[in-house]
Amino acid sequence: MQPFGKILTSGKFALVMVVSTLERLDVTAESAAVAAARPIVGTAEGGHTFPGACVPFGMVQVSPDNRPGGKDGSSGYHYSENHIIGFSHTHLGGTGTADLGDVLLVPGTGIATAPISKTGYGLRFAHDQEVASPGYYCVFFPEQKIIAELTATERCGMHRYTFPAAEQAHIVVDLRHGIGNWTDAGGITVESDHIVSGARRSTGFGGTRTFYFVAEFSKPFRQVAIHVDGQPVSGPSATGKLVWASVDFGPTAGAAIVAKVGLSAVSLVGARANLAAEIPDYDFDVIAAAARTAWQQQLSRIDATFASTADRETFYTALYHTQICPNLFCDRDGAFYGPDRKTHPREDFTFYTTFSMWDTFRAENALLCVLCPQRMADMAKSLLAHYRLVGQHHFPCEVFVGQETRSMIGYHAIPIITEIYAKGIRDFDARAMLDAMIDTMNQNTDGLDQYRSLGYMAHGTYKKPLGWHKPKGVPDAVTAHIERAKEIQCVSRTQEYAYDDACVARFAALLGRAADATTNAIRAANWKNVFDPATGFMRGRAADGKFVEPFDPRLITFDDYAEGNAWQYAFLVPHNIPALVTAMGGDQAMVRKLETLFTMPSDLPVKECDVVGLIGQYAQGNEPCHHVAYLFNYAGAPWRTQQWVRRILATLYNNTPAGLCGNDDCGQMSAWYVWSALGLYPVDPSSGIYVIGSPLVNSATIHLDPNYCQGKTFTVTAVNNAKENVFVQSAKLNGQPLVRSWISHAELTAGGELLLEMGPQPNKAWGADLQDRPPAALP
Repeated sequence: MQPFGKILTSGKFALVMVVSTLERLDVTAESAAVAAARPIVGTAEGGHTFPGACVPFGMVQVSPDNRPGGKDGSSGYHYSENHIIGFSHTHLGGTGTADLGDVLLVPGTGIATAPISKTGYGLRFAHDQEVASPGYYCVFFPEQKIIAELTATERCGMHRYTFPAAEQAHIVVDLRHGIGNWTDAGGITVESDHIVSGARRSTGFGGTRTFYFVAEFSKPFRQVAIHVDGQPVSGPSATGKLVWASVDFGPTAGAAIVAKVGLSAVSLVGARANLAAEIPDYDFDVIAAAARTAWQQQLSRIDATFASTADRETFYTALYHTQICPNLFCDRDGAFYGPDRKTHPREDFTFYTTFSMWDTFRAENALLCVLCPQRMADMAKSLLAHYRLVGQHHFPCEVFVGQETRSMIGYHAIPIITEIYAKGIRDFDARAMLDAMIDTMNQNTDGLDQYRSLGYMAHGTYKKPLGWHKPKGVPDAVTAHIERAKEIQCVSRTQEYAYDDACVARFAALLGRAADATTNAIRAANWKNVFDPATGFMRGRAADGKFVEPFDPRLITFDDYAEGNAWQYAFLVPHNIPALVTAMGGDQAMVRKLETLFTMPSDLPVKECDVVGLIGQYAQGNEPCHHVAYLFNYAGAPWRTQQWVRRILATLYNNTPAGLCGNDDCGQMSAWYVWSALGLYPVDPSSGIYVIGSPLVNSATIHLDPNYCQGKTFTVTAVNNAKENVFVQSAKLNGQPLVRSWISHAELTAGGELLLEMGPQPNKAWGADLQDRPPAALP
């Protein structure tokens, strides 16, 4: 990494050499995982990540904003820009829609002015003058000669701005700014000569919410100039729709000014208490070191070695991205602002939000069950609290900032909770969870009534399923994604409801409720009702049973599919791939179908922004395909899985800003990489089965939580691993020959070693026999 002192002495204006927080911290073996992670990865192209500072699963993400909205401005930052508007405290990680960006701070010299264009306050920078590391961010603005540094705690952000000598210094507190949302109201109060406080209420993709803040500065300020709706106002406080203030410090003599900002979604009292508890003084280096330690504790849960530094950086960056959200959404005292838009006191759990479940149920939650099981019970309880508080008799679909967005399909809180319980994390009311699952799947909203009566959702019947009402006064640009997602998508909904039903059946079986298990197991086979054996595709079907014509499997139509086409949804039966193999015509037919998917032309009749990262018609950049490369194992050809997985790893991920081939989607894209690099993948997450692929790691040791696991560590070792040696020759589990192409969660958490001998030519016999293939539990 470039020493920051070199950056600070560049340009016409000579600064005293300052060594950044990163350079003062030892990069020892204990912190090597943090040193390998690069938050800048995914900030270019369509990854939609942010480079700023946060701690694992924290409520606050303090980060630079330079593109506050639009598809590629979802996180507020895009690598292609050469200016920074300022630094706000809340950000979404890799989503497809923009939101947040609350409480913007902007350092400056001279007299503060309001932004006059989309470039905001015009702080130009270059990427060679920017450093991003887990828990720490730094940038130099050569025109203003200002160094900006950021770090964070769970509920607070911390800024250190070093100004040039003999300049008028100020920091703007801007409550008008947001990322893809609209400010409804703001207010600010000058409490003393070093404290300002206030609130911002806004409406966006995550609904309407308020963030309260308390900002304390290390140096007394001379005055604060407050502006409301474009006009200066007198007095120590003001409210209005568009509020900003300039906190003026006078000449700073080259000194640093530290700002510490506490946030709360509950109250000003909560924000003040959060700040007092988490950042009691102004020692920026102490807080930055604590953030780095928090990340090291998380990232070092997997100790992996690779053939190249680039692969190592890509892996640890992906691991970092999987542990940014879900996010804490409660104060230090446990109080939280609920989805019923009411404040609730402390519960017996930590309340979380930002559940992008249509994405993360596929692999990210499986990873978190292994790496941080202690958090997963609280996440399950948070989802049950959402069900209870909203009172609409169903689990949420997609939750951001504590509110249901209904932006995607299915009820995938169900597979997430089922997986958590099935993997031995049971510190919650399981019977209440099952009752809520059954209640959800027995509702009549979102086509569930027709799904149950016909066994599928019929093409053309529903245009706007119940459960979505556009908020009054919200611009169309905010709700466009949600509006599109509420089209029928009959095929995709049928397939995803079938998986939800399978998970209800599994959960019921675990609790000994046989009747509920049987009912939902029968419904889990509903995917067969949209499968057309003549074409081998899942197809739109009218209420009279006829498949819709004309049919082009490459066509992306939201009448039938959610962000995909028939090719990408042909294989979405994760709970019973063996039955899908049979439906496709057997092993050879399944293998031919999968090979055609990967090798046919990648052109699409209609482009869809989420269908990216194409290899043939396989779309790694979107979640419905994430399990597909592993399905060769179910048809007796695991060597083909090994071949394609290694190609995806090598060509669609890297350690550069453009290192993600699609939206990271709150960590799911990155979770695919982590699992695949380890040589395993949870095709059917709630089953507890991990399919063996082709590890990118030379070795990787997972450090297991002794409170939830019998073993201390589980190690994957790839002998003779190399770029050309992608094929498994043989395998051993704990020293014994392993001829099956999968292991169980119980085997992983018992500890031990999976040893894979790798080579340049496929061993077509390994894992090919019927009894050696991954099993299925449901029809």
